[in-house]
Amino acid sequence: MKKLQGAGLRGQSAGQTSLSTVEQEGSLRYLGYSIEDLAKNASFEEVAYLLLLGHLPKKQELEEFENELASLREMPDSLVTVLESIPAEAHPMEVVRTIISYMGVIEPELSFDDQLAVAKRLIGVTTTAIVYWYNFSHKGLKVDQESNERSVAGHFLKLLRQEEIPELDKRTLDVSLTLYAEHEFNASTFTARVCASTMSDIHSCVVAAIGSLRGPLHGGANEAAMEMIENWKTREEAKDNILKMLANKDKIMGFGHAVYSERDPRNAVIKEFSKELAEAYGDDNLYQVSEEVETVMWDEKKLFPNADFFHASAYFYMGIPTKLFTPIFVMSRVTGWTAHCMEQRANNRIIRPSADYTGPESSEWVNIEDRE
Repeated sequence: MKKLQGAGLRGQSAGQTSLSTVEQEGSLRYLGYSIEDLAKNASFEEVAYLLLLGHLPKKQELEEFENELASLREMPDSLVTVLESIPAEAHPMEVVRTIISYMGVIEPELSFDDQLAVAKRLIGVTTTAIVYWYNFSHKGLKVDQESNERSVAGHFLKLLRQEEIPELDKRTLDVSLTLYAEHEFNASTFTARVCASTMSDIHSCVVAAIGSLRGPLHGGANEAAMEMIENWKTREEAKDNILKMLANKDKIMGFGHAVYSERDPRNAVIKEFSKELAEAYGDDNLYQVSEEVETVMWDEKKLFPNADFFHASAYFYMGIPTKLFTPIFVMSRVTGWTAHCMEQRANNRIIRPSADYTGPESSEWVNIEDRE
């Protein structure tokens, strides 16, 4: 297999982690557990416990962890006031960044002994805050911050849709959160670790990570994929449009990966759930369109869908607005980010790489009146 190399530190090891491993041939493991096994057998809460505490929980440990996360969902009143002042036109990632930053102001991490408690608080409150802002700014609704749903996924969907949620929908989002929870030294995670290496607080590290995720080359691929396919009605229309885009050398989001060379293991999992949702809701148009795009991209470019592509149709079937696709990623990845911060702190050296200098070798000083 061809060794990863090139610009952007491709193939360069930037440190050690026990949290996950991403292999070129299409393997992803969290602390040794394959992503396929975790998606099939674990809840997102179990995965969060695994990442934050280093082992799978026993039954009582999981129940206590779920109860604690549920108890941490309610927002401080002042955060509600802040969210109600943010307009609907705001970029959702800027809203999420504000949520984390403000929590750092009113509930700061006073000691590294508090790091696990802070991580759990962010998992609990971020879900509620994201939905609250969306419903208030876009619908004028002040939704109840509590729900009878134990899971993060169920709680999010219940607050968003304000109705009883089918088990398939809850399970799909739960699996989605597992798929997005951790992914080794990607751009946002590495940003968080660099920040953590300065011994900064966890809120600052997560805000830094969100800043990296805000960039279109890292986050937002599922939103871009949805915007591309949502108006295509048939497989034929999808094929024609993709071929035109390829001929025009347009960027097609949701395909290929910086590390995986053969497949993204997360794609097959969410694709199956997208298919099940399409059948359950009696509308397979978007799934068929997505599948046709997948076929054309492989036939023409030998590019495979990454985790983001079939997430677009899955989220659509669950009634999730496109603007919330990437914030959901944050809801999930805050587990991985905070776990990496804790791991960095446990064996820390400040991350300070060198650079290959490309400027002039020597420059002579010229007085300002003599400069050309």
